[in-house]
Amino acid sequence: MARHHVCQPAGAVDVVVIGAGHAGLAMSHILSLGAIEHVVLERGGIANSWRTERWNSLRLLTPNWMTRLPGQAYSGSDPDGYMSAGAVADFIADYAAHISAPVLTDTAVTCVALEGGCYRVATERGDWRCRAVVLATGAFNTPVVPLVAEAMPAGVQQLTARDYREPGQLAQGGVLVVGGSATGLQLAQEIQRSGRPVTLATGEHVRMPRVYRGRDIQWWMFASGILDQRIEDTDDPERARRVPSPQLAGTPDFATLDFNVLRGEGVEIVGRLMGVRDGKAQFSGSLRNVCALADLKMNRLLASIDVWAERNDLSGQIGPAERFAPTNVGGSPRLGLELGKHVSSVIWATGFRPDYSWLDVPVFDRRGGLKHDRGVVDAPGLYVLGLPYLRRRKSSFIHGAEDDVRELGAHLACYLDGKKAPIHVAAVQFDGARTRRSIADEVG
Repeated sequence: MARHHVCQPAGAVDVVVIGAGHAGLAMSHILSLGAIEHVVLERGGIANSWRTERWNSLRLLTPNWMTRLPGQAYSGSDPDGYMSAGAVADFIADYAAHISAPVLTDTAVTCVALEGGCYRVATERGDWRCRAVVLATGAFNTPVVPLVAEAMPAGVQQLTARDYREPGQLAQGGVLVVGGSATGLQLAQEIQRSGRPVTLATGEHVRMPRVYRGRDIQWWMFASGILDQRIEDTDDPERARRVPSPQLAGTPDFATLDFNVLRGEGVEIVGRLMGVRDGKAQFSGSLRNVCALADLKMNRLLASIDVWAERNDLSGQIGPAERFAPTNVGGSPRLGLELGKHVSSVIWATGFRPDYSWLDVPVFDRRGGLKHDRGVVDAPGLYVLGLPYLRRRKSSFIHGAEDDVRELGAHLACYLDGKKAPIHVAAVQFDGARTRRSIADEVG
């Protein structure tokens, strides 16, 4: 495993970056290029969540050629394949070594507070004082488990997607997977193939083919500029940030994974889990409608890709336009399922949320969400990275960090130099020969 530079604990720096995942390390690189003194604090090891909080068979939903960070791109022999979680962790660790990131591992942050015009970042290994803080702990810290979980019968095993590793850890018997996005579908397929009967409960979801007209769907999203769409150009930014992840899987055969595929393998698809009463799960009757809406949105996306391909004269380089069979929900999806008798385990694939419980700064809204404008938090010198659609549709992807850290890094440099920076600073370019002062002059 790659070695990384480790700074000594406790002291004073210009910036503390919290989190040594891909986003935090990308920001570290940009800060280093701007000659900004900083430290990166990580509660575990580098890329901790990729090594310790993923199921065994997980692979990226994006092809390897899209895996890149500022100053380092994928260089392996399988650009069209999909990295395993372990390979992603190795890529990020190699990146930390490549950029000589000043990372302090096994240093959990316990509190961040404003004191005397600067921030105090308390850790289990001493305190740091700084003028700015970058929150790069990501969006997937705490599994979201609905309140209905409390009504599950005591004998039913319950796991979140973070707890799950492989089918062998599940009790024998039927499994209810709750959640119809990428994680839910992948786990449902894997568990069904292990010989356990699976029922999958779903609400709103995003359906996509893995390959369209001979190219990976992510190639189309990347090449056509869809992934570069900015949050300020959306009609409803808050809703855009809550859109579920697409139904995709990264497999060697580039196979599409959707409800039709799962039904063909024996998985039963039902509507959203609405409640549990007298030991029986109750499902919504809206399955047909939500599936029809997902089909409609998929076809709109494919139609927009067709228009873009025609405008860019790609007809000789790609296959013909395609449309896919509508989602088959069957004749009458069940509305109830007896737990315990037919279900021994429940997997909550219902998403994640960030954890800022250690952030003692008044920057939260009534629902507990972080108040920020495209990564600039509602407090002086406080920034956030790695959230879905932070600045662009690609913000939570590994390759999406580069543009975000360049823009937010420029804003941060202006803040440190006492200048008012425009929040939209896409044109700023960093390079190692420039100082923090010269960068700030360019965008001030």
